Amino acid sequence: MEFKNSASLEQSFARTESDADATLKAATTVVSSVKKFRDAAKKGNLRELRRTMEAAEQALAALRQQFTNARDGWDLDEESYFSGTGFLSEVLEAARQAGVKIFERYGMIYCYPFLIRIKPQDRTIMIDKIIERRLRPSLLAKHLKELQNKPVRFKSQAFLECLFSAYSKILSHEINEALERHKVIKLLDIYQLLTLLPGQSREYTAEEFARDIYLLDRSGVAKTTNGLVLTLVPPSTAGKTQRRSLRVITEEGQEKSYYGISFKRP
Repeated sequence: MEFKNSASLEQSFARTESDADATLKAATTVVSSVKKFRDAAKKGNLRELRRTMEAAEQALAALRQQFTNARDGWDLDEESYFSGTGFLSEVLEAARQAGVKIFERYGMIYCYPFLIRIKPQDRTIMIDKIIERRLRPSLLAKHLKELQNKPVRFKSQAFLECLFSAYSKILSHEINEALERHKVIKLLDIYQLLTLLPGQSREYTAEEFARDIYLLDRSGVAKTTNGLVLTLVPPSTAGKTQRRSLRVITEEGQEKSYYGISFKRP
């Protein structure tokens, strides 16, 4: 781990939480002491005024020291921890212990049906398009478990229609012949068409597109509203199609690849 004291992130958060609790208790003592000081002044009790003033001053000094201890106790080298493997390793372990199906492949975290990216510079993670700032491993693992237990929200039919629209656009002048011959179009070509606008490939990555192809495959939806039937074509054993394929990690941690699509009339 990238900690000066070799503690885990979870342990460091726990320690700092405990230090913050102690600081709050010290702050409560300050409030109580100041109230007694105020009451002495309100009642005109000269005997108590000096004593409560000194007690409040001592409580304030204790609070300052406790806060200093809490501040200095947080010694995380954040840049090294998040840019290295420390955070990734700890989150994966915490998630697996919580029963989350989570896998790391090719620099991407697959947590079906979500994709997770670590943003070291921002000290955040992205769960699909959602920014998540709660980075304490135990809390994050619990959140991922809750997300994974929810029903998958994926508009299979709408995505299928989108694929056919792109397929038709690429084959605009020969679409009827293509449907008769079940002509295969590479999914990477479909993806490029879907992300032609500047910056669109950052908003909708190839990994997300591959995940959506898998979700469509898993849904069993394969017929467009006009009755055309989709076929998802896997790569051949030849290296050329393998290199031009989309890869995804399933909820069971298995790699699945897709090369192209074709449509045919029933």
